[in-house]
Amino acid sequence: MAEYDYDLFVIGAGSGGVRAARVSAAHGARVAIAEEYRVGGTCVIRGCVPKKLLVYGAHFAEDLRDARHFGWDVPEQCAFSWPRLRDNVLAEVDRINGAYTSTLESHSVEIIPHRATIAGPNEVLLADGRTVTAERILVAVGARPHVPSCPGHEHGITSNEAFHLEAVPKRILIAGAGYIANEFAGIFHQLGAHVTLINRTDVILRGYDESIRDRLLQISMTKGIEFRFNAEFAGIEKQDDGCLKVSMSNHEPITVDCVMFATGRVPNTEGLGVENAGIQLDEKGAIPVDEDSRTTCESIWAVGDVTNRVQLTPVAIREGQAFADTVFGGKPTRVDYGCIPSAVFSHPPMAGVGMTESEAKTKLGSVKVYTSDFRAMKNVLAGRNERALYKMICDGDSGRVVGLHMIGPDAPEILQAAAIAVKAGLTKDAFDATVALHPSMAEELVLMR
Repeated sequence: MAEYDYDLFVIGAGSGGVRAARVSAAHGARVAIAEEYRVGGTCVIRGCVPKKLLVYGAHFAEDLRDARHFGWDVPEQCAFSWPRLRDNVLAEVDRINGAYTSTLESHSVEIIPHRATIAGPNEVLLADGRTVTAERILVAVGARPHVPSCPGHEHGITSNEAFHLEAVPKRILIAGAGYIANEFAGIFHQLGAHVTLINRTDVILRGYDESIRDRLLQISMTKGIEFRFNAEFAGIEKQDDGCLKVSMSNHEPITVDCVMFATGRVPNTEGLGVENAGIQLDEKGAIPVDEDSRTTCESIWAVGDVTNRVQLTPVAIREGQAFADTVFGGKPTRVDYGCIPSAVFSHPPMAGVGMTESEAKTKLGSVKVYTSDFRAMKNVLAGRNERALYKMICDGDSGRVVGLHMIGPDAPEILQAAAIAVKAGLTKDAFDATVALHPSMAEELVLMR
């Protein structure tokens, strides 16, 4: 029987890799995890966590204005310090990074602070020149922002760099129309920047319910965010004064202080060495896996964004947990990808679970749609005309709720609990039979007609 240095070697210490390493070690495995940057991965270091903190910080711009209607004497001009917010956010990132590191160490997982690549089915090459062996290898290296190949692309930034800017740009152009683009559009707009969002099609947030994403577009335009559709980059030219002149198809050039690319994410498989284990990447550069996250090499698994299944942190964590329980815990487990809730932390935020109206009509034929279009009580007193929209999609025959989508204050917080009902297959009658919690925004879920 072959003797290996480790029972499991994990490449990448993001959400999925950390969970797999920790749980596998708890099951008794000898585990090492390699990370070339910082423990925590995209979500903790340069993604969900610092982004959500910026969303909180940006939202105070509206909250302070609204506070006057609630009796608070707030000056017309409130001073804002971007460096203070930025540094406080980065300090919180440092704290969570330390917590993740401590968790691994307390479970006797060896942390190797080097880039690791696959040298063979059971071999890993480290950046310090060492080669180590493992009975099993788990790839959890995540994904990175895609940068278009237009001339002058080197003058732009991605979400990675947005957290480290010296100042809030006065004018920023954001390329893309997905959740990252719309979230940062809301952040920078609230912090005082003039935001222009460009997209190569005329649809934002593809895959989300049409009514909800249209409402976000209307609200964003009312706030002053500018949209340019059917626009593809022609080039970015840096001017003598440091400003950037951006040329695009179907529109006049625009001069801005910053260009941010939010045009999707690509798996981090470049130079990973998967070919040394006989693994072939798919057309998008992702690692193909089966239902148990196993690759075509029987000793290698992959979880998270590098597999390009569902690029969400909680999904990567579930995949890492399922891997550890299946391989080392004697408890075969597979991830259920049905009814995964998701949110866009825009201004206001969106959230959804299950089928959109168009998906339900295509798959089920007969559907019933219930909506609630209202102004939140807080917005009414504040004199803000912004309206929330809740939408419930039901199977026309059984009444089962197959989709729930909303936009409005605290929509993600409300949807998380409601997603349980959708996942459980409850019907519209079950919602109707539930007494409303009044006065709240969430009560609209049981009052829809």
